[in-house]
Amino acid sequence: MSFSGQVAFITGGVTGIGLGVAQALSDAGLRLALSYRNEDHRAQTADWFAAKGREAPLFVKLDVTDRAAFAAAADAVEAHFGAVHVLVNNAGVSVFGPTDEASYADYDWIMGVNFGGVVNGIVSFLPKLKAASGRRHVVNVASMAAFLSGPQAGIYTASKFAVRGLTESLRANLAPHGIGCSLCCPGLTRTNAWDSALKRPDTFADSGFAPANRTELEQFGTAFEVGMDPYEAGTKILRGMERNDGLIFTHPEFAEDFREIYEASLAALPNEEAPPGRLAMEALRRAANAAAAAGTVIGLSDLT
Repeated sequence: MSFSGQVAFITGGVTGIGLGVAQALSDAGLRLALSYRNEDHRAQTADWFAAKGREAPLFVKLDVTDRAAFAAAADAVEAHFGAVHVLVNNAGVSVFGPTDEASYADYDWIMGVNFGGVVNGIVSFLPKLKAASGRRHVVNVASMAAFLSGPQAGIYTASKFAVRGLTESLRANLAPHGIGCSLCCPGLTRTNAWDSALKRPDTFADSGFAPANRTELEQFGTAFEVGMDPYEAGTKILRGMERNDGLIFTHPEFAEDFREIYEASLAALPNEEAPPGRLAMEALRRAANAAAAAGTVIGLSDLT
């Protein structure tokens, strides 16, 4: 079953990976609603669609941390198109600093956007997806930081780990409804994500990190210049949607890291026999997970 003709809502859909996904989905015949914050970026995206002779997206100005505005956006998209079939939670901030110096404001801002924004998208749009017919899908865009941590990215990493765990569970919940669900973890991509710290809202001004230094951030931003083209990432995300992949990796350069994680995890397990009762419980858990993936609704009674 094709996604052509279906309606997709993409947060942060006018720059970076969000725009790459929007372009790829447009190529595949989807109709689009895109959230944005910056008027210049919205205008540039509108020009791209006009130059291609495509249907203009519905542009929705949205702060993804605003729950009431997110709910209103979901209603507006449904009212405009008649249905919503695809949700791509993409918007996020890339803000770094030593975790031991972080303030509550640092946690509230980064977690609020990167994890809270995904939560708001799910709560606002899932009723619309469940009410729609045909091919439907949720993509939560995280980062390779959902698997790989670093000394400057504690809160950012926590937000992406949270999106990973949420998405893996949500996939099982959505399977009985015939709705696909994917976690996407891109690597380095040619975006302007490096300047997030320069856009810090006044509400979260009380940071424990050193004040944002534009020169330092611009130097950090040079790393993004060698990143993957966002459109390439978008085409890979579309391909994962079409296959209903639970996990979408866009970048190939992490085999060494995953091998290290695998080996360290196995080595950390105690070298001893587990008692039969615990083994039986874990067998039930595995069976329940397999049944959920096949579309069975799982309740607590299935786990004991």
